[in-house]
Amino acid sequence: MSFSSEVKKELCKKMSTARHCQIGEITAVLYLCGRIRVDEHDRYSIYVQTENVTVARKFYTLVKKAFQARPTIVVKNNEYLKKTRVYRVNINNHEEALRLLKAAKMIDEYGNLAVETEKWSRNVLQRSCCKRAFLRGAFLAAGSMSDPEKNYHFEIVCSGEERAEEIQRVMNEFDLDAKTIVRKKYHVVYLKESSSIVDTLNIMEAPLALMQLENIRILKEMRNSVNRRVNCETANINKTVTAATKQIEDIQYIKDHSGFSGLAPNLRETAEVRLEYPESSLKELGAMLNPPVGKSGVNHRLRKLSEIAQTLRDKNGK
Repeated sequence: MSFSSEVKKELCKKMSTARHCQIGEITAVLYLCGRIRVDEHDRYSIYVQTENVTVARKFYTLVKKAFQARPTIVVKNNEYLKKTRVYRVNINNHEEALRLLKAAKMIDEYGNLAVETEKWSRNVLQRSCCKRAFLRGAFLAAGSMSDPEKNYHFEIVCSGEERAEEIQRVMNEFDLDAKTIVRKKYHVVYLKESSSIVDTLNIMEAPLALMQLENIRILKEMRNSVNRRVNCETANINKTVTAATKQIEDIQYIKDHSGFSGLAPNLRETAEVRLEYPESSLKELGAMLNPPVGKSGVNHRLRKLSEIAQTLRDKNGK
């Protein structure tokens, strides 16, 4: 089971006891994967279609609890993917459908379907708890999350720009900094920051998924920290080895072309110690000298030897 499916499974177990929160969640599902039909006699019916059986069961239970309705569930094979099932929750009773649409503010006082999404959604989502329920329903209806082991990505796919902007507005009321993007014919509301996704799981009330994501985040940060440290140490070792190799080459060049007799005593001692201990650090080399010399002093002497070697190369035309 994918991480996204696990989150939805957990959210489906969260059942709000307050009717206004139940309506907020129902509204989101209707908003994103519901259809309203009006027959020739101006009688309403509603259906919600999803490929997730737990989402269908959750919507069925919410409608039954909030409106004492008697919805039905129809199971069909997907027209395009024959192996995938589609679950449709139908509310065919006109009176039940009408009660639901009025509660969701999808019908105005004259019995006409509301056109302005913002108007009815803001009327429904008066409280913070209702907005939490709305986001929970929106994710169940059209949301998905990437496996946090691979990358951080949370999204809700909408069929229209207005719907995406409304979901973005609700999310950003919780300071989530949600953004939108157009993908083919859909408008997608998304989050990329792991901290924002953690906050979203908290808002939607999915504590188990939140803890799992936090544990993965901690492990990834630890691995990244160790990798950075290893890379840094490796770079320092490579730098040290490269510098030591160059120092030995310069000292060997001096020895082969002029010898150490012309060198000052402190430079001759440093050159001999470096040749004898090619893998030692500057600190270790300084401790071997008589009297001992610090790292900066050893580094100064080795630079001086390199300058002498370069002078010899210039003189010899190399």
